[in-house]
Amino acid sequence: MNRAAYQTGGFRFGHGFPMSPWVKRLLIANLGIWLAVGLLRTTGAPVDRFVNEWLAFSMPGFWLEPWTAVTYMFMHGGFGHVFTNMLVLFFFGPPLENHWGSKFFIKYYVVTGLGGALFSVLLYSFLGPTTVIGASGAIFGLLLAFALNWPDAKIYLYFLFPVPAKWFVGVLGVFALFSTVSGGGGVAHWAHLGGLVTGIVYLRFGERIGRAFDKAFFKDATPHVKVERAPRREPAKGQPSRTKRRRGVDGDSLDEVDRILDKIRESGMDSLTPKERAFLDDMSRQYKQKKTHTH
Repeated sequence: MNRAAYQTGGFRFGHGFPMSPWVKRLLIANLGIWLAVGLLRTTGAPVDRFVNEWLAFSMPGFWLEPWTAVTYMFMHGGFGHVFTNMLVLFFFGPPLENHWGSKFFIKYYVVTGLGGALFSVLLYSFLGPTTVIGASGAIFGLLLAFALNWPDAKIYLYFLFPVPAKWFVGVLGVFALFSTVSGGGGVAHWAHLGGLVTGIVYLRFGERIGRAFDKAFFKDATPHVKVERAPRREPAKGQPSRTKRRRGVDGDSLDEVDRILDKIRESGMDSLTPKERAFLDDMSRQYKQKKTHTH
């Protein structure tokens, strides 16, 4: 899926994209937990105290409860809170998961959610003690990624007013920054800002950071495998050698295919950039067309 095809495809409310695996799981998990907490609350159980003390992210309590950096993403307050977050996930999650692949999508979702919590730590001296619940950090990260991939796609504000994604997310970012500085209103705006900033850093430097991490901590994790090359076969008389064929019109393309395949063997499909994926798709189509013509 390329950017141009998506922009001209008439995007509106996520139409045209089937429900993707991790978006479905996240919707079920968030809504299921919210309903379970609501039902327990009707029994008179001290569920709010349990959520605030053991599952919500708080500073400085985080140092004794590090798991809350993940669990807070699945806790929500009222219906409006969970509905808004899940609505954005429902509309903007499937395009991104289909575009990136499921592995990178869920990794990005969790990382930006952790970024929302991280800002509570970084800004503790400014904010003071805080308690945060909700998936908004990750949700703002998804909005940022959508705007970077499809900046001119229309987001229908209040389902009526079309606004280009780049302007919509830009305004949200400015508002989150202003609200964090001014401190307002019982909403963890710094978590929204954390999701946006973490998304930018991860999309820009995530692959480089991942390679550096693997190099530092998993130097000997990859076994050294000696590859035995097949005996070189001389071409039949009158046929060009492989070297000569590669120097022809498609030589650069074949070298690029080899490079990408080596990258897949070393780091997996999720390490490919959108440009590399598009290149492989194009080469695959050319190969199929050529094969069809020769039969």
